[in-house]
Amino acid sequence: MSAPQAPPTTAIIEDSESELSELSGYDTVPEVDSDDENEAWDSESLLGDALDEMKTEVFDEEDDAVTPEERKQLKALLKSMGEDDFIHAVVQKGGMPIRKLLTVFNIRAPSFMPDQTLYTILQIVVGKEMIQRTRIPHVNSVEHVVDLLRKSKNIIVLTGAGISTSLGIPDFRSKGSGLYSRLESLGLNDPQEVFDINIFNDDPTIFYSVAKDILPETKQFSPTHAFIALLQSKNKLLTQYTQNIDNLEHLAGILPEKLIQCHGSFATASCTKCGHKVPGETIFPEIKRCQIAKCDNCLRLLAESSAAGKKRKRSKKPTNSSNKSSPNPSGTGTPNPSTKPAVKSKPKPSKPADMSWPKKKRFSEDSSADEEESNFREAGVMKPDITFFGEQLPDTFHKRLVGQDRMKADLLVCIGTSLKVAPVSEIIGFLPENVPQIYISKTPVNHIEFDVELLGPCDEVVAELCRLAGWTLTHEMLPSSHPKVKELKEELRKERERREKVERRLVKVEGMCQALRQELEEAKMTPEERRERRRQRKRQERQERERKEREEREERERKEKEKMKMKKMKKKAVADTFFL
Repeated sequence: MSAPQAPPTTAIIEDSESELSELSGYDTVPEVDSDDENEAWDSESLLGDALDEMKTEVFDEEDDAVTPEERKQLKALLKSMGEDDFIHAVVQKGGMPIRKLLTVFNIRAPSFMPDQTLYTILQIVVGKEMIQRTRIPHVNSVEHVVDLLRKSKNIIVLTGAGISTSLGIPDFRSKGSGLYSRLESLGLNDPQEVFDINIFNDDPTIFYSVAKDILPETKQFSPTHAFIALLQSKNKLLTQYTQNIDNLEHLAGILPEKLIQCHGSFATASCTKCGHKVPGETIFPEIKRCQIAKCDNCLRLLAESSAAGKKRKRSKKPTNSSNKSSPNPSGTGTPNPSTKPAVKSKPKPSKPADMSWPKKKRFSEDSSADEEESNFREAGVMKPDITFFGEQLPDTFHKRLVGQDRMKADLLVCIGTSLKVAPVSEIIGFLPENVPQIYISKTPVNHIEFDVELLGPCDEVVAELCRLAGWTLTHEMLPSSHPKVKELKEELRKERERREKVERRLVKVEGMCQALRQELEEAKMTPEERRERRRQRKRQERQERERKEREEREERERKEKEKMKMKKMKKKAVADTFFL
């Protein structure tokens, strides 16, 4: 089967992330018309949904899928040859049908899909496979994670909404409880349109109708935030990249130089027209009332412009012979304020041939309400400084990741994120392959290979990791930090000591009873039987003593052998290192 002519693979691969990403708007894109951009958005969403639906782990006989051994060989061939040579060798030269080759990557293509679309999909999945990370073999358990936390000095922590859900702040993608699920009732084609910058510019009421649901009102941070602050206090935190907009990292004490807020936050808000920036709390009252917040700076400038316009209008009005007002000494032609009633009662002067009125809307002295309403409509809309779809991430994100963190990081810990938002999700593949990567969340991810996945509530997982590492993680939401729990622990300790004391007394009493029983038995024996009983007891004591000595000697010999073995291994490691 001959492959259809397609654009260069590298160009397709560069676009693959934007085609599959739910937040392609974050990528750098050229300026296009809104209709074209909406069509591109729809195409990307449809392609991403289509690929998700075509994903499968099980193939039927009629699917003509590759065998597990063939899948392994073909993936190895791809890694060794690269995308272009691989497709040319397997499809164009080897003659394997594209539909069958897609099964290597667990894609079951529908029978009605044309060859051109199949070829494009093949290039996309091949490109994604090439950047897929391979697990580190010797990092595969909780013990390894704890050991890495102890030893690492430059840890990158990548966080998502999952670290704040324990505070009552909803995440975005959880089914039923996530924000996007709750936004389906708005009748939008895609709930993510609430955070689309073009839709916000056209109609900010959509965003302001739901913004109160994600408004960070809590003054408390979660135990996971405390865990990250603990890493910082131990000089282990290189950078925290957070996708959250709740600004709780600052509340937890994360230093600004250690924090990259990839998607901005509610900490500040800016005017979409004049760029005036204010603290985020300034617009919180409007957000809570689901009202659009307007820019105070724009309103002030418009009010000043309106007042200046009135003065210019009055200064340009011609005077007729019936006007009783005295001329202005300055010669500007501005009427005397004392004659305002007379001027107001006179008929409007005719427009001279050599004079033109300003085109700006005329204002009268009794139209202040109309002026305020007009100014309010013209004033810019205040937008929280969170990154919408279609906006660029802050420059600090790329500068910090490329210029410093990529080469310094020795451990990556992802917590509470589904990693479906580009380009933040691309941090995983951007770091060197030898950097261990740990994933902590309630739900697993299937599109990224982590070395260790610790599934469960984030707060509980990090608390257990701290316990295993011997660290003290204190937070009022943790059971071990609650005052009542401490009281119960103290009571249990005292009860345990009391029981141990009683048990020791019982053992002592039991020994005394045993000795009394032996004395009674010996009292009933003849002298010869008592001598034989004593000889038997001494023989048993000697045998028990010899057994203990033999066990201790064997234990010493075993430890000595292990010590010698470790010395040999160290010598061999030093020799290998020197040789390398």
